[in-house]
Amino acid sequence: MKHDSGPPAPSSPPARPARRGRWFLLLIPLVVGGGGLLLCMRMPAPDPDSPETSGPGVSSSSPDRASPRARVPGAPSASAPVAPAASALSPEEAEREAQRQLWTARLERARFSLESYRQSTRYPHESRPIEEHPDRVYPASPSRKQPLGKKGGDISLRLEQEKVFVVGEESVRFFVGCENAHTGQPLPCEVHSATASEAPYLEQAARLGAVPLEFNDSGRLGDKVAGDGTWTTSFQPFRQGFALFEGTLRVGFSVRAAGNAEGSSFFDIQFTPAPPATFTGKVREVVEQGSLRLYAGLQVRKPGRYVFAARVDDEAGVPLAYLDFNEELEAGAREVRFSLFGLLLHDKKPDFPLRLRDVEGFLLRERGDPDRELVKTLAGVVHTTGEYPLERFASDEWTSEERQRYLDEFSRDVAEAQAHLDELAGKGPP
Repeated sequence: MKHDSGPPAPSSPPARPARRGRWFLLLIPLVVGGGGLLLCMRMPAPDPDSPETSGPGVSSSSPDRASPRARVPGAPSASAPVAPAASALSPEEAEREAQRQLWTARLERARFSLESYRQSTRYPHESRPIEEHPDRVYPASPSRKQPLGKKGGDISLRLEQEKVFVVGEESVRFFVGCENAHTGQPLPCEVHSATASEAPYLEQAARLGAVPLEFNDSGRLGDKVAGDGTWTTSFQPFRQGFALFEGTLRVGFSVRAAGNAEGSSFFDIQFTPAPPATFTGKVREVVEQGSLRLYAGLQVRKPGRYVFAARVDDEAGVPLAYLDFNEELEAGAREVRFSLFGLLLHDKKPDFPLRLRDVEGFLLRERGDPDRELVKTLAGVVHTTGEYPLERFASDEWTSEERQRYLDEFSRDVAEAQAHLDELAGKGPP
């Protein structure tokens, strides 16, 4: 048998191993691609504003580029402007700033106090603009409203009295009416069981018996219009049992309205049976020390400290000034001086002639109750002045030793605060 001495021919590989190799080659790109995808998902997106990625020609392998792991989520990008840190004050500077703010506030307060006092004392206390006394433009003639009572529902009492101060044989009227508490529409009612007596809070109250009074709506006893729904009575203490009494008297009464609703209320008056002084009714005027002086004649029976008040209107009847007097007077013929200050006339520029009206006052008691003895009021216009040009009156501010002392004190406060501020600003020692 003849053998072939040449190399043996390579044998063909089996079919199954060849197919497994081809599948392995197909899986390689899938594995590589999946790994790259996972790596991209784990890496943060590059900052588009970063100079390392936005500029041309910048390599991703630049050594200045921060590592993605070093980035803090939410931190501002490198290109975002950063606010400069506020320079901290040194302890000395902080103390100086605190002192500056303190003395600035003190200076403002001192200036305000000085100017407020200066403006409020430009006129003397006895000659003031009427707007400073809105409750004294006219003599006290109080009126008020109040519920009829707990069972009165929507019914209110409308109460008014002619005056509060009654002297000698003067009389006073009282008015009572009913109305709807919401609409003010008058409602029918009846006043009954009225009496006058000493005020119950007085120490010796009830030593005098109560005196019955009669309210009516029939045109009698001071009632002006019959059947108008306003019940009226007139009371003359001197003639109705109180000639020897001095002090507060109370007029109490009951009211019956529709539906058997009832309530009660009262009026108080201050009564002096014998006045300590009496006005003569004579008034003289003169320009003195740059002001218009009005002297009202007074016959003084009891010496002591008298307090008076008067009002002045301009030619058109517009209230202008509130004048007062507070001095001691001896017994006999005297004058009450009311002064209309010159600067006040310059500031208000009223139309002349002026009218003095509603002069009232009392003798002040040092002790006891009541604390005053009333002088009969001069009601209405008492005197009409002549006509004067404003040039006749002085335009200077009022001055006195007390006012100047306060102005000096307030001025020192201003100067002290200003000196401390100047020292803090380096302008010199305080």
